[in-house]
Amino acid sequence: MRKCLRMTVDKIEPPDKRRSKVFIDGDFAFVLYNGEIRHYHIEAGQDISEPVYEEILHGVICKRAREKSLYLLKSSGKTESEVRQKLRSGHYPEEAVEEAVSFLNKYHYLDDREYARNYIELYGSRKSRTELMTALLRKGIDKETIVEFCDELQPDSSGQIKNLLKKRRYDPECTDRKEQQKHMAYLLRKGFSFEEIRSAMGAFEEE
Repeated sequence: MRKCLRMTVDKIEPPDKRRSKVFIDGDFAFVLYNGEIRHYHIEAGQDISEPVYEEILHGVICKRAREKSLYLLKSSGKTESEVRQKLRSGHYPEEAVEEAVSFLNKYHYLDDREYARNYIELYGSRKSRTELMTALLRKGIDKETIVEFCDELQPDSSGQIKNLLKKRRYDPECTDRKEQQKHMAYLLRKGFSFEEIRSAMGAFEEE
C-alpha cells in the first residue's frame, strides 16, 4: 500500500458486530475491533497520519497476526502455505502475513520438509503416491520434496495394495468377476495404476 504523510480513510465496513474493516486510499488496510476504531479516532472521510497508521499496522495488526499464527500451530502442524491462507482468510493485510510467517520461520515453528516427512510416515502405508502427492501439493509442499520422501519412506505399491485388499476381506478364491471389478475400481480411485493393481492381485492369488 502506498504510504504518505497523511492518508484518507475511504470507508469502514463491519464484518461482524465486534470488528470493522478499514479501507484507506482506495484499498483494504486492516481489521480493527470497534474499541480500537474509537481509540484511534478513525472515521470515514477523515485523514489518518502516517505515524498512527504505522502504530496500528506494526503495534496492533502485525502483533495480532503473530499471535494468531502461533495459535494455529497449537492444534496441529501447518505448512507455510496453510498459515498464509489462514491469516489471509482472517483479513490480515499482506505485510502482517509476511511478518508473521517470517517470525515463525526465524524461530523454527515452520518446517515444510519435516511436515512432509511426518505426513508420509503417517499416511504412506494407506495412501497411494498419487493421493499423497495431491494432498501435499494442496498444502503447498513442492513436488521434489514429496517425491524424495515418498521414495525414502513409502512402502512399495504392491504391499500397500495387498494390505488394502486384506482390509476389504478380499479372497481371490471366493470372489467373482463382479466383486473383483469393485475392488479394482476402489484401488483405481485410491490412485494406483491398473498395472500396479493387476500385479498385486496376481501376487495375492499366488500366496
